[in-house]
Amino acid sequence: MTIERQHTGQRMSRIVKHNGTIYLCGQVCKDATQDITEQTVTMLEKVDELLQEAGSDREHLLSATIYLNTMADFAAMNAVWDAWVPEGHAPARACVEAAMARPELLVEISVVAAEI
Repeated sequence: MTIERQHTGQRMSRIVKHNGTIYLCGQVCKDATQDITEQTVTMLEKVDELLQEAGSDREHLLSATIYLNTMADFAAMNAVWDAWVPEGHAPARACVEAAMARPELLVEISVVAAEI
C-alpha cells in the first residue's frame, strides 16, 4: 500500500491518496474580504479543483468537516452547501464553530472522498 502526497510543503500536503481514498487539507476562500456566502462559494470551488486533480468529484465525497468562525453564519453557509452537494450524494458531515488561522476567514472545510 502506497501513500501518494501532492503539493507537499513543510507542514502539510494539499492532497493525500491512500488505498482509493483521497484526503484534502483544509480549504478556505479565495478572498477573505468577502462575506460568508462568497467565501463558501470560492472555498467549494477550490475543493472541486483539488478533487478533480486527485481523480474524484463531489459525487464521491465520503465526509466533510466544516469550521465556521461563528454559528451565526450557519444558515448562509448551508444555503451554498445545499446547492453544491449533488442530490443523493450528501457525505457524512460535521460543522463546528472554531477560531480560524486569520480572523477575516469565516469558513474552512476538510473533506475525504473516494477515487473514481
